[in-house]
Amino acid sequence: MRAKLAVLFVAILSSAVVCSAQTDPQATPVPARQADYSSVYCSGFLSDPKVPDDTRVVSGEQSNYKVVYWHGDYVYLNRGEDKGVKIGDRFTIVRPDTDIANEWFYGQPKLLKEMGTLYKDAGQVRVLNVQPKISIAEVVFSCDYMQRGDVARPFEERPAPPFRDAAKFDHFAPISGKPVGTVVSAFDYHQVLGRGDAAYVNIGAAKGVKVGDYMRVFRYQEAKKDVAASAGEHDYQYKVFGFGSAPKKYEAKDLPREVLGEGIVLNVTRNAATVLITYGMDEMYAGDYAEIE
Repeated sequence: MRAKLAVLFVAILSSAVVCSAQTDPQATPVPARQADYSSVYCSGFLSDPKVPDDTRVVSGEQSNYKVVYWHGDYVYLNRGEDKGVKIGDRFTIVRPDTDIANEWFYGQPKLLKEMGTLYKDAGQVRVLNVQPKISIAEVVFSCDYMQRGDVARPFEERPAPPFRDAAKFDHFAPISGKPVGTVVSAFDYHQVLGRGDAAYVNIGAAKGVKVGDYMRVFRYQEAKKDVAASAGEHDYQYKVFGFGSAPKKYEAKDLPREVLGEGIVLNVTRNAATVLITYGMDEMYAGDYAEIE
């Protein structure tokens, strides 16, 4: 019975939106034209190599029935005085994550694997008590639930870059000539993106991407990995059965690209960038392109 209740407890809590209701107790008010605290610290990231996992959440108070931990709970870390942990130390808690859904566009799993390991931000903890081999920490900020085995890394400030004026968005922007990547996936594996969503793009520091850079999202028609094309709707860029056709066949390269929106880079690793969508003209999908502006 206890096991069934635990599973139900996780299912209910997993559906709750936590990060929007949480604020960092030490954070100063964030200007409206700047990425907020939850966007910066809860959007997740990809990393290659993997994040060091020598420090982990191993248990917590009331572990006889608690399977997850949230804001205000106490968790136990497998590092204590023997590893130099001190009262007041702060850790970021992350968890490797995998997508169990089907492939959304052609080649998506391969591209995601090449970017590195995807990590979900679970939140932050502060050490309240240090023992010889174990530390007790309070969960002071929650993005998601924490559980046994989650990875704890020393807390590092993440910059919150200012937003660009959306009025300056160029719907017909020319090709920038800078590196171009693909929107491979997104926070919580969303496949349809709009303003406020975090996208994962497969260009990073190795291509010169920096936090605060802007990326323009666009698509060409009739690409192999296009959602409509993969569903069997071929050649729709110049003809649709029953609704007319152009005088000749047009390939994707012969027609203007569709500029869909833009976003600001919040996090960068070697081969990946977390991009917060700040403006959208239309829905953006995993599989669309993103170029550095």
